[in-house]
Amino acid sequence: MNKMTDIKPFANEPFTDFSQPAHRDAMKASLERIKQQLGRKIPLHIGSDTIFTDDVITSINPGQTDQTIGLVSKANQQLAEQAMQTALKTFEQWKKVPASERADYLFKAAALMRQRKHDFSAMMIMESGKNYAEADADTAEAIDFMEFYAREMLRLDSINETQPLTPVAGEQNRLTYIPLGVGIVIPPWNFPLAICVGMTTAAIVSGNTVLLKPASTTPVIAHMFVELMEEIGLPPGVINYVPGSGAEVGDYLTTHPKTRFVSFTGSKEVGLRISKLSADTADGQIWIKRLVAEMGGKDGIVVDETADLDAAAQAIVASAFGFQGQKCSAGSRAVIVQSVYDEVVRKVTELTGKLSIGLPEDNYPVGPVIDQASCDKIMSYIEIGKSEGRLLTGGQRAEGNGYYIQPTVIADVKRDARIMQEEIFGPVLALCPAADYREAIDIYNDTEFGLTGSFFSKDEARIAEALDVMHCGNLYINRKCTGALVGAHPFGGFNMSGTDSKAGGHDYLLLFTQAKLTSRKLG
Repeated sequence: MNKMTDIKPFANEPFTDFSQPAHRDAMKASLERIKQQLGRKIPLHIGSDTIFTDDVITSINPGQTDQTIGLVSKANQQLAEQAMQTALKTFEQWKKVPASERADYLFKAAALMRQRKHDFSAMMIMESGKNYAEADADTAEAIDFMEFYAREMLRLDSINETQPLTPVAGEQNRLTYIPLGVGIVIPPWNFPLAICVGMTTAAIVSGNTVLLKPASTTPVIAHMFVELMEEIGLPPGVINYVPGSGAEVGDYLTTHPKTRFVSFTGSKEVGLRISKLSADTADGQIWIKRLVAEMGGKDGIVVDETADLDAAAQAIVASAFGFQGQKCSAGSRAVIVQSVYDEVVRKVTELTGKLSIGLPEDNYPVGPVIDQASCDKIMSYIEIGKSEGRLLTGGQRAEGNGYYIQPTVIADVKRDARIMQEEIFGPVLALCPAADYREAIDIYNDTEFGLTGSFFSKDEARIAEALDVMHCGNLYINRKCTGALVGAHPFGGFNMSGTDSKAGGHDYLLLFTQAKLTSRKLG
């Protein structure tokens, strides 16, 4: 049985250095191995049953659209109900499994994923359009989540035995954290392994069973994770893999009377819809459903005149265009004090112009956006941006057999412009001047979102003020606003960015548990 004293302290999984030829060659070998698996039919996993359906989701490579990644069986409401009944039945046994055993499954899965790290990354390169470093960081984060949440479950279990309650003479009082029940896990396509793994394993290590409905553009990498969990011996029915339509399967499960919680990461619009649907009480429902939601962002970087301007420009470009700006944490706007505005704009434009575009498996800095719908939406926002500011670079589709868009920088944008207010989720950066650092912070705060932000300055008094008044869940000083690390940067935002769930933090598992107080009179 695991005890916290027997386990090494948590440490983040190291990133792979692809400047070393051996590591590049290893990734290329994994890519060739994964290519041999492409195009296969993938079943639903409901309990111990694998079910193939005639109706399928066709997953394609966004960087090479004539390449099929997989033909993924698609659940309907009947199969979703079968999965729900399986999860309900399994929960009655799974909730009784000791926390130490549940944690062991995560430790085993993390160890096996670590052995196959490049294979998981290679599948993401093919299915989601990430380059080597972005995919490697995604896989590392998935490993981190499993290692961290396993330790967190052991910590909570130890608290169950030692929770410091106020003593009462003649009583024995105890507070324990018990699981909720069956949950629906709806991960996004932009971190198709890390967030999928984190949301799912947090729920199951806490003693819940889940129905996993992956994003329709990245269901194959989610299936690789499900197969891994089965391989390490996770009991059937703890994770049920049910890809399907959001309108059909997603709504059905969200409104199901036996759904105890919904764990969602995605857009503001879908998150608000889930919030509304889950708030209604279905016939036979005996609880208030719990919603854990991480939604969108309109994140930004503020630069004052005392800042290291080269470092600021590099952070702006990395935050805006890493994974083509398809991160809820992406820095899609920068607010720069007027006295250094022109200089920062020049540096940002030069750095952006050096970014090359191409096939992810060839490890270009910029790859494709995820699908045609995203491509069309981003291009429409670029046209809007051209009328709201001054186009400095980009602004067009890029060459290639995929959804490639040039990294686009638009300057002289006003604070109330649409490209300053609305989440674009693509390689589009808006630059806005401010009279001074206080106005810059005020412009930064002028948004319905509140996920990530950065403040660049060398002035300690200003930094202290920014730390106090910049309103977001994850605020960084003199560094980019992307790249949160599990354990170090618990992640989640304010306002329309979600429920501030703080994934990768010490509070997160509490969202999948409920506290039960027992009091026994002695004598």
